[in-house]
Amino acid sequence: MLAALVAVFVIAYAAIALEHPIKINKSASALIGAGLLWTIYALSNSDAHMVNEQLGESLMGTAQIVFFLMGAMTIVEVVDSHHGFEVITKRIKTTKLSSLMWLVGFVTFFLSAILDNLTTTIVMISLMRKLLVKHDDRLFFAGIIVIAANSGGAWSPIGDVTTTILWIGGQITTMAIIKSVLLPSLASMIVPLGVTAYVLRGRDVVSPERGGDRKVRSSPFESNLMFFMGIGILVAVPVFKTVTHLPPFMGILFGLGILWLVGDLVHRNQEDEYKQHFTLIHALSKIDMSSLVFFIGILLSVATLEHAHILTSLAGWLDQTVGRLDIIVLIIGIASSIVDNVPLVAASMGMYSLTSFPPDHFLWEFLAYCAGTGGSILIIGSAAGVAAMGLEKIHFFWYVKKISWLALIGYFSGAGVYLLQHLLIA
Repeated sequence: MLAALVAVFVIAYAAIALEHPIKINKSASALIGAGLLWTIYALSNSDAHMVNEQLGESLMGTAQIVFFLMGAMTIVEVVDSHHGFEVITKRIKTTKLSSLMWLVGFVTFFLSAILDNLTTTIVMISLMRKLLVKHDDRLFFAGIIVIAANSGGAWSPIGDVTTTILWIGGQITTMAIIKSVLLPSLASMIVPLGVTAYVLRGRDVVSPERGGDRKVRSSPFESNLMFFMGIGILVAVPVFKTVTHLPPFMGILFGLGILWLVGDLVHRNQEDEYKQHFTLIHALSKIDMSSLVFFIGILLSVATLEHAHILTSLAGWLDQTVGRLDIIVLIIGIASSIVDNVPLVAASMGMYSLTSFPPDHFLWEFLAYCAGTGGSILIIGSAAGVAAMGLEKIHFFWYVKKISWLALIGYFSGAGVYLLQHLLIA
């Protein structure tokens, strides 16, 4: 069974990577992979009740992420339909791509620590559509946004799901993780950002026409209201989670409901033909459902490997074969670019006890950094990458050629900073 599961996963992964040469949508490959993996797992397991429970558990985790993604995308579309992003784009005066790259990188880095890397990626890529007309330029910016968002999320307890898992599990504490991982995370972002900005030096920003092709325009009051409400809701989600201990998707859906209510109240006295463009129904019709379906397929596929204990066995094999903690954690970080970092971190938490490795131990802090930033090495290695892939239609191999090596040198630069910092402080 294990060999069959691994083989199917590898084939499905290859089909996703080769989406454009084979001309088969990655969502189809992900769904077929998930279906085959769960079928093989169910047929080879005599306990049908246990398999159904595990599927329900995996579906719950997947649905939470998909509902969150759907809510965040819809909020961004509502802000966009009201031309809300012009609040920012009108204030960005730089005419050089390299200067804009530095600005976008640092804004993404710190914003992802406050929101989370997934939401920040959606917001920033949507913003780039308002600033850059050339798709090639937007692709480079999308790659840097993914790197910066994952780097920014790694040092914040609420910035990345893996850091949040370690925080909730008691493996790390808030101030300790910020102090120990902030500088390495900055290094993992600045190195690739510097290289990309150097490559883009001298090139001018080519902006799209602002609103010239739209017959329906919202008033300045409506634009400002929806922009600040939308951003406020996204920022409030981590606070909602901390106060209520409910999952983030509940906060984003709650906020979406509030935004929907306010939108209906603002437009209630307007003509139906005019206000149709600004409704939540219109925004929902514009979100990329194909990306959401792909997300469902890839997460359910990885869940099968988790339930079959393939990932746990891999972690145990690494422990026996390699032995050194720093090398093991570096390998886990690189592996998180291939399979989801959440089950990898969960497997690591199961392997190493808090008794042997107390809170804020080197293992947990370095794991938070590596699992958080390692996902940037491949486009489907992180939630931020998957979102960017869907929003900007990024080809898997384009990312491998143009961005992966930048993410890799950033990853090792940050790891070097962490290890040096740990050596000096210890």
